[in-house]
Amino acid sequence: MQFVDEASIIVEAGKGGNGCLSFRREKYVPKGGPDGGDGGHGGSVYLIGDDALNTLIDFKYQRFYKAQNGQPGQGRQMSGRAGDDLHVKVPVGTTVIDEETLEVIADVTEAGQVVLVGQGGRRGLGNIHFKSSTNRAPRQTTKGTEGERRNLRLEMKVMADVGLLGLPNAGKSTLIRAVSAAKPKVANYPFTTLVPNLGVVKIGPHEHFVMADVPGLIEGASEGAGLGLRFLKHLTRTRLLLHVVDVAPFDESDPVAAAEAIVHELEQFSAALSERPRWLVLNKFDLLPEEQREAVAEEIISRLSWEGPVFRISAISGQGTDALVQAVHRWLTEQRRLENEDEAAAERERQMRERMEEESVARTEERLGRKRKRDADDDDDFDDDDYDVDVEYVE
Repeated sequence: MQFVDEASIIVEAGKGGNGCLSFRREKYVPKGGPDGGDGGHGGSVYLIGDDALNTLIDFKYQRFYKAQNGQPGQGRQMSGRAGDDLHVKVPVGTTVIDEETLEVIADVTEAGQVVLVGQGGRRGLGNIHFKSSTNRAPRQTTKGTEGERRNLRLEMKVMADVGLLGLPNAGKSTLIRAVSAAKPKVANYPFTTLVPNLGVVKIGPHEHFVMADVPGLIEGASEGAGLGLRFLKHLTRTRLLLHVVDVAPFDESDPVAAAEAIVHELEQFSAALSERPRWLVLNKFDLLPEEQREAVAEEIISRLSWEGPVFRISAISGQGTDALVQAVHRWLTEQRRLENEDEAAAERERQMRERMEEESVARTEERLGRKRKRDADDDDDFDDDDYDVDVEYVE
């Protein structure tokens, strides 16, 4: 199934039914008076979180969603039928943005969460409401109001505990294949990974965590280069980042320079995300001569001035991956315990997530703004003035 994490849709709520103009007409009932009923309310449009969905591909083929209109009122004080609400399922982890104002309407983070995105129109009133002592035969009614119409942008962020960070070909996909049942494509060339991959890492009965592998970053990713800006947002849902560094790159490039470039892109994209706990994972140790491995590792750690946890692994052979997985699980378990027992820790986590979300949305707004500017510039290329040219034929 194709992975789609962004989509633009149009939602339109139902129109309210008009009120009815009617007078009672029955035998032996002179001067029956008004009996026009009210119209029905228009249906509203709701989005509902569904953890069975993991892509927005359905919205690629169907972009317009409309709720049912309310029915008009009838005589004998009969109200019109209300329009049915429309419920649209979206993946858990979807952010809903108004494309006109770039306002974040909601963040769907739980299965079953319901979000109102289009308010149905109000019903019109029948003429029975306008009867009074001085207006015995009112001919006034009101019309139902239009339903709310919105252009929405849906952006899905994968829900994972741990995110893999690194350059293309650093071995992130190989690592997630080694520790989980996920089978992302692996090949000996950059940009093998084109979409995020999720893997469930099982530790024991009822013990597991979710790891996310996103497309590799390149220099300039935070400004839109390569695939980075589009997929960096997926890391904002994670609690822990594993920075995977290739210690033996095939092009003989500097691993330290590569690691520093990734840190720079992370800081440019989101200052809050760069503050997330991050562990250094030195990969492909099996490609180095055994006597050089520790020296290479110490040099990288020293030049990066790294003070956090460091793991030396070979993802393809599985060397060191079990120790990494066990350490990650212990850390996640401890973090959850702290947040459950300490209100201050839980509040810090909440504020951190809010900051990352705000910065991620700001980056999205910048990207949409650049797209709009490019579209506007393209339109300018076809200005009528461009056709006011002199043509000279040369024989």
